[in-house]
Amino acid sequence: MKRILHWLIPLLAFLLIFVECVSSLSSEKDFALFGKIPVQVGGRVKPLDTVARNSLLIIHGRGTVQLDNGTTLQATHWLADLLYKATEADHYPVFVIYNPDVLGLFGWQQTNRKFFSYEEISPFLKKIDDQSQLAEPVESVNRTPFQTAILNLRNAILLYQRLRSSLQPEGSEDFTSELEEYVRIIPAGIEAVRNHQKKEPMDQDALDEFSQFSERYEMMGDWAYISPVPPKKDHTGLHGDWLPVGKSLLESIASGQIHPVVEAYALIGTAYRSNDKPLFRQRVTDLYTWMNQHQPESAYRARYEYLFNVLNPFYESMQLYILVFLLVCGVWLGGAWSENLRTAAVNTLLLAFLIHTWGLGSRMWLQERPPVTNLYSSAIFIGWGSVIIGLILERIFKEGIGLACSAAIGFVTLIIAYHLSESGDTLEMLRAVLDTNIWLATHVVVITIGYSAMFFAGMLAMIYVIRGIFTTSLTKTSAKNLSHMIYGVICFATLFSFVGTVLGGIWADQSWGRFWGWDPKENGALMIVLWCAIILHARLAGKIREQGLVVMTLFGNVITSFSWFGVNMLGIGLHSYGFMNKAFPWLVGFVMSQLILMALAAIPFHHWRSFAPQNTPS
Repeated sequence: MKRILHWLIPLLAFLLIFVECVSSLSSEKDFALFGKIPVQVGGRVKPLDTVARNSLLIIHGRGTVQLDNGTTLQATHWLADLLYKATEADHYPVFVIYNPDVLGLFGWQQTNRKFFSYEEISPFLKKIDDQSQLAEPVESVNRTPFQTAILNLRNAILLYQRLRSSLQPEGSEDFTSELEEYVRIIPAGIEAVRNHQKKEPMDQDALDEFSQFSERYEMMGDWAYISPVPPKKDHTGLHGDWLPVGKSLLESIASGQIHPVVEAYALIGTAYRSNDKPLFRQRVTDLYTWMNQHQPESAYRARYEYLFNVLNPFYESMQLYILVFLLVCGVWLGGAWSENLRTAAVNTLLLAFLIHTWGLGSRMWLQERPPVTNLYSSAIFIGWGSVIIGLILERIFKEGIGLACSAAIGFVTLIIAYHLSESGDTLEMLRAVLDTNIWLATHVVVITIGYSAMFFAGMLAMIYVIRGIFTTSLTKTSAKNLSHMIYGVICFATLFSFVGTVLGGIWADQSWGRFWGWDPKENGALMIVLWCAIILHARLAGKIREQGLVVMTLFGNVITSFSWFGVNMLGIGLHSYGFMNKAFPWLVGFVMSQLILMALAAIPFHHWRSFAPQNTPS
């Protein structure tokens, strides 16, 4: 029975994940095909499902919408309503307002309610815009909570308004009939324009009607958030510029024919507004089939990204990392089942690692880039790298420590990544400073591996202190093994941090004409290298022993967190990107926790529970 645990626990975990994934797929079935249709947003081709999820996270801060009647709308359902039933969607409570000063600006009292509809906010759009213009010139680090909140609300409203006008003009009740009228008026309108230019007699009514259509579609094209019309047939469509509906309609003046994709979206809207579900599915199928025939690569990638979104591998990995940590706690409690639980934890961690790896590889394939391109992907990669280090250490020492560190760092980094995803598309187009695959695959990956190793060493030090001071489980053998692990991982971190920093200097020399410029990000990387070198030299010279090694390694967490996140919050330097106001208190909290652990680690050993005289084995 004990040996069955080796595979029973990971198998049950896999079955639960499988059931959860099937349930997620079934819950999306009504809008699944609609969500798989490729469009272009922000220069990247993605499925409508991704547009819906990212937009709802930015506007609402959640992945679903809870209506007042208790109904829960999935992101794609919400987007379909916003695109085609805007008057209904305007009543959905999607805008987040909890700042009392913003509520006071509207004359509202602060209550437990924090979600409001566009219909409720729309009377105050002028006030929001005025306050935003006052707050925008203020540097992000100096903004008050009110200014930050009003800017976030303004940006959410702009995104909402742009989505409303992406596939049909605002207020259009029958876009299909409007397109028919537009095609009818084009010949007479063009003739009227030509006669007007030649100062010859013209049809004034035809000119006015044609001008109204042109102005309407020009405004729609400039304001649209989504570009759903792919490039010409001779292009793959993956990297070319797709057109908004409005601009496509203006281009159709020359041919007198509406692009089939524009017509398809109009027909989908007509069916959707009439609540004719079979006709809606048929219209969506027609457009989906067209995309597969004329834009096969874009359609294939959109299908894959839709599957990636629904299966959500990083969320599933998080759950498995929690399970691994709990199993390791069972191992440390001791008993006849300890070794079997440890083996089960190893197998479960391998399952989590495989799912994590699939998610990481999928992102690389979808983005056509190396694994680290932004703060979000760096968190994903740091967790992934930590799991590898933990598996190697567990293979050597077999005490569960490597498993515990892997599970803890994997879970925490994925939580960080989840919160970073709230800022928008995590597969966004690269900033100019990062737009080169060669250096992304060398400098950025190598330096991020250094981050992984430093955090792993820091986690080992945290386990050393917590187990030693608060429990009696840290034996002399375990303490010695932990110190060996810490020392070995720091050696690994030193190598990768140094090489990554040098590669970064070479990249800077090629991009900016100087190897080193004392940029905050460069200084942060140098601090890691120097601190690693100080630790190693102090240990080799006998200046520190196990206790000193633990204290200095804990401070390495502070330095690494500053290099990874802190320098972005300074708002200065060539590497200042990915700023998040709400991340600052978490960073401060983490630094404080490490300083507290350093103070605890400095307490003489004879005051530690594990090393107290009555607990020291003879």
